[in-house]
Amino acid sequence: MSPPPYQPPFGGGPAQGERPPPSEFDGLFRASAASAAASASASGPAPASAGPRGAAGAAPGHIPPPRAPHAAPPQPVPASPPPRRKLPTAAIVGIVVAGCAVAGLAAGALLSGGGDEKKDTPQNTAVSSATPGDAPAEGDDGKKEPSADPADPAAAQAKALDALLKDSNNSRDAVIKAVDSTRSCKDLDKSASDLRDAAKQRDGLVTRLEKTVIDKLPNSAELSAQLTKAWKSSASADSHYAAWADQVGGKHGCIKGHARPSGESTAGDRASGDATAAKKQAAELWNPIAKKYGLSQHGWTQL
Repeated sequence: MSPPPYQPPFGGGPAQGERPPPSEFDGLFRASAASAAASASASGPAPASAGPRGAAGAAPGHIPPPRAPHAAPPQPVPASPPPRRKLPTAAIVGIVVAGCAVAGLAAGALLSGGGDEKKDTPQNTAVSSATPGDAPAEGDDGKKEPSADPADPAAAQAKALDALLKDSNNSRDAVIKAVDSTRSCKDLDKSASDLRDAAKQRDGLVTRLEKTVIDKLPNSAELSAQLTKAWKSSASADSHYAAWADQVGGKHGCIKGHARPSGESTAGDRASGDATAAKKQAAELWNPIAKKYGLSQHGWTQL
């Protein structure tokens, strides 16, 4: 069942708290009134029983409801702007790096420019790199000394002689031990063998020195002569001490644990003294050269 049609209230308008009728009902009543008026005009005056009507043909006392104003069409809700997309961190870092690179290029262009002003700048000098000859070398005293200049023709000669001098001390300890054992009448056979080996090693040094060119070194002739004398004297001393060890090992060679002196021991002592004097002279000639070229300096006991 459909709801009853709307009946407007009598009186001066809608009751308090009631909503006005919709505009569709207002139009419906206006259309009905207009149709009734047209029918009355066509049929003549209305019968008396019909009763007085209002100008619009409505029943006496009927006041049409006020027309509700047309409601304004709803305004569309403004669409909110789409959220801004955030740049990824990598993109931001890339932009910053690119900006720094551009700034650096611009600064470099400003510094490198200047035309003729660059010619007058006293700072346009090249920094020379250190050559191998500038590197310090460590001598026997523990101090760093400048190394040899490769352009110096004497540098190679000094280096070759330095290698020879380092080998000259190889048999020293063996010789000292052999002589002490001979004096104490101990290990006489081994002592004699070690002494003869040492004599051969000193003779070998003399042979190597003869083949080493040192003519560009300061006082080269004197240095060569002193080294030759030192090593030949040492070889002679070693040979005499070896012969002495053979004598001590024979009959009546030892007296109460001590070797009996002989002509061989005396000759050995004399040759050893000559070797010591020559070694001291050679060391004095060599050490300034070693210091100049950054090579090893030697004391006389190391030759």
